[in-house]
This record gives sequence, C-alpha cells and structure tokens, in this order.
Amino acid sequence: QLVESGGGDVQAGGSLRLSCTASGFTFSTSEMSWVRQPPEGEPEWIASIASGGVAKYVDDSVKGRFAISRDNTQNTLYLQMDNLKPEDTALYYCAKGWGPYGLRGQGTRVTVSS
Repeated sequence: QLVESGGGDVQAGGSLRLSCTASGFTFSTSEMSWVRQPPEGEPEWIASIASGGVAKYVDDSVKGRFAISRDNTQNTLYLQMDNLKPEDTALYYCAKGWGPYGLRGQGTRVTVSS
C-alpha cells in the first residue's frame, strides 16, 4: 500500500514537500517513482529513484525545481517541489518501480495559482 500526503494549494513560486509512505512490500529494495496527472490530462512520469537512493531520474519539465529522495528507515519517499508553476497543478502519485506503471497510491492534489 502507498499513501501520499503533503499536497495543497500554493501560489506560483511556492514550495511543497510530498511524502509517500509504503507498506506491504520491501520498500528498501524497491525502485520508486512519482507520477502526476493534470486535470483532463494524461499521466506524466516525473521522477524515479533507485532502491539505495543514488541513481535518480528527473523529467526535464521539472528538472532544477523538483527533487526526489527517500528514507528507507521510514519506508517513505519524498518529492521536494520548489518554484512551483501553475502548470504543475495535478494529482501526484507515488508508484512502485522505475516508471509510471507500478502499484500506485490514491494521490495527493497540488494546485498552483498564478
């Protein structure tokens, strides 16, 4: 099970930190990802992190503004989002695995106003 939190309403230029708490599988040996789905849009794969936290992927659309990290002692995945833009408005999910297709949580909504 994956449970996301930390979303909310923020003005452009602001920051949010999303969290994803995992249970029911061995988090410390699992690659993990963040995916977002804009209103009336398709899912977008935005970041992934290897089990040890060293290897990372960040999509060009958020590179330099978003950072993915994890704490294997807390079974928690993070997404630090800085300099948010209105186009970042979406439902954000964490997903098990490298890419957007694995087990997902219910998501946490982020709304960025201009």
